[in-house]
Amino acid sequence: MWTQQSRGRMARIARKTKRYPSDLTDEEWDRLAPLMPKPGRRGRPREVDFREVINAVRYLVRSGCGCRMLPVHFGAWQTVYGWFRELARRFLFQTIHDVELMLDRARQGREESPSAAVIDSQSVKAPSAEKRGFDAGKKVVGRKRHIAVDTDGRLLMVNLTTADISDSAGAQAILDAIRKRWPWVKHLFADGAYDRLKLMDKASYMDFVIQVIRRSDRQQGLKVLPRRWVVERSFGWMTRWRRLVRDYEKRIDVSHAMILVAMGGNLLRRNAHP
Repeated sequence: MWTQQSRGRMARIARKTKRYPSDLTDEEWDRLAPLMPKPGRRGRPREVDFREVINAVRYLVRSGCGCRMLPVHFGAWQTVYGWFRELARRFLFQTIHDVELMLDRARQGREESPSAAVIDSQSVKAPSAEKRGFDAGKKVVGRKRHIAVDTDGRLLMVNLTTADISDSAGAQAILDAIRKRWPWVKHLFADGAYDRLKLMDKASYMDFVIQVIRRSDRQQGLKVLPRRWVVERSFGWMTRWRRLVRDYEKRIDVSHAMILVAMGGNLLRRNAHP
C-alpha cells in the first residue's frame, strides 16, 4: 500500500520525466551518459541520441508494447531495436545494473559485494521462444527464470532455461556464474526443491553453503517464511514491467537484456532520487 510519503516522491519524479513515467530524468541520464559508446574517429558523424534510445527501450519494457508500436517521436523502431541489440552485446545493461547495485548497497551502509543470496525460480509462458519446455508443477509451457538475489532482493544473477529444467539443475549454472561475478557470496538460502544431492555436492565442492528453509506441513494459510519472501518480492518487482509478465522474446539473450533493463531501471531511479 502506498504511503503519503511514497506518493509524494513518485509525483516529484514524474514531474522530472519528459513524456512518460519510464523516461530518464536528467539526474538518471547524468549517471548513464559516461557509459555510452564513444563515436568512432572515422566515418559519418553519429546522429543517434542515446538518451532517446534508452527511453524507448525502457518504454517498451515498462509498457509491454511491441517494437513496431513504439511512439514515433522515439525515432524509427529499427534504429531503436538495432541499438538495443548492440548495447546488449556490449554488456551495457549488465554494467548499468551491477554498478547501480553496488552503489545502492553502499548507500544503505552495506558492503558493495554481497556475501549471501537467495535463489528461486519462476516459470513464465513464452509463446515466441525458439525452444520451450513444460513445467509439470506450474502447468506452464515456456521458459524458467532461475535467479539469485541478495538478502534485500537486488538481482545478482539470472539463468534462463526451458521450463522443463528442474530448479536444482538450473541452480547449478547459477553457482558457476555467481562465483565469477560475485566471488564473496558463500551462503545461499533456498526452498525444499533445491535439496538435491547433485546440487548439494556441487555447492560443497565450490565452498557454498545452501540453507534450505522448509514450510511446515502443519502450517495453515499464508505465512511469510524467513529469507524466502525476499526473492518472491523480487519477482514482483520484475513483473511490474509488463514486458516481463510473459517472455515474449524469441532469443534468450534478448530476454536476459530485458530483465536487466527493468531491474537496473529500478536501482537507477532509487539511487538518482533517494
